[in-house]
Amino acid sequence: MYDITLIPGDGIGPEVAYAVKEMVDSTGVKINWEVKEAGETAYQSCGNPLPDELIQSIKKNKIGLKGPVTTPIGKGFRSINVALRKELGLYANLRPVKSLPGIRTPFENVDLVVVRENTEDLYAGIERKIDDNRAEAIKIITREASQQIGFFAFSYAKERGRKKVTAVHKANILKYSDGLFLDSIREVKKQFPDIEYEELIVDNVCMQLVQRPEKFDVMVLPNLYGDIVSDLCAGLVGGLGLVPGANLGNEYAVFEAVHGSALDIAGKNMANPLALLQSAVLMLNYMKEFKAAQSIEKAIAYILAHPDRLTPDLGGQGTTTSVTKDICDYIQKISC
Repeated sequence: MYDITLIPGDGIGPEVAYAVKEMVDSTGVKINWEVKEAGETAYQSCGNPLPDELIQSIKKNKIGLKGPVTTPIGKGFRSINVALRKELGLYANLRPVKSLPGIRTPFENVDLVVVRENTEDLYAGIERKIDDNRAEAIKIITREASQQIGFFAFSYAKERGRKKVTAVHKANILKYSDGLFLDSIREVKKQFPDIEYEELIVDNVCMQLVQRPEKFDVMVLPNLYGDIVSDLCAGLVGGLGLVPGANLGNEYAVFEAVHGSALDIAGKNMANPLALLQSAVLMLNYMKEFKAAQSIEKAIAYILAHPDRLTPDLGGQGTTTSVTKDICDYIQKISC
């Protein structure tokens, strides 16, 4: 029996989170789901968007599965995702991006992995208002964090038989901060002589991704570039509703939907649960429940082969409920 913290989140979060819970349970893996709130929902109920009981739950259980949470734009409380990653030392953001059967895009055979440093850079949100007409933000890059994410990227590539790591930067302009990031990655590279290595400027990477994404394998990026490039990569294979995400540290792991809370369709039974389900596959593999993970992957391939059954965002006529039932039924069928 596993204990896992389930964070439903905001908007469509509860719909997709409980759908994924049902689909994971259908594999037969025994999980005690400890439900804890975060984001706008928690803020409204207890005045704190990141309650301490949520943090303590993940620290106890070591693993969390999180639906999307709302982050106010330009005002209100700061990002829950950023705070959660800092609090738990989740230094690595992992987003595998792969073409899926049945999803038509301008690109075929995309199979790359975005490894994003998760704790510092401009994304850490260290900023201040100078006056009514000026504001400033601080970009923090440290050797320790850069080497840590570099080692994660190269280790991931080696363990999974991948051939190349691309370090993404803007060191031609940001010579000290991004320069330190590159220098740190170069030091780590010396430990992995069998893996090809290249360095590319972030704007060049964006151009090449939409021209020939097949040339990329594993990319390692500072926090802000990683946030932007990972969404671009999701667009190559059909959008944020199809790709998984994981936040990993030395002690804890939180697997999450990478899309937003989609308040406009909340409660309408239209939400696509496949992104969070893909994240649950990463979670099951992390738990070494490989058979269950494979069963879900087969069920996802099955539902994608029946486009009329998909949710409206993917061109189908299905609902969150019907997609969940179809996937659960298929998992039960192949398990017999």
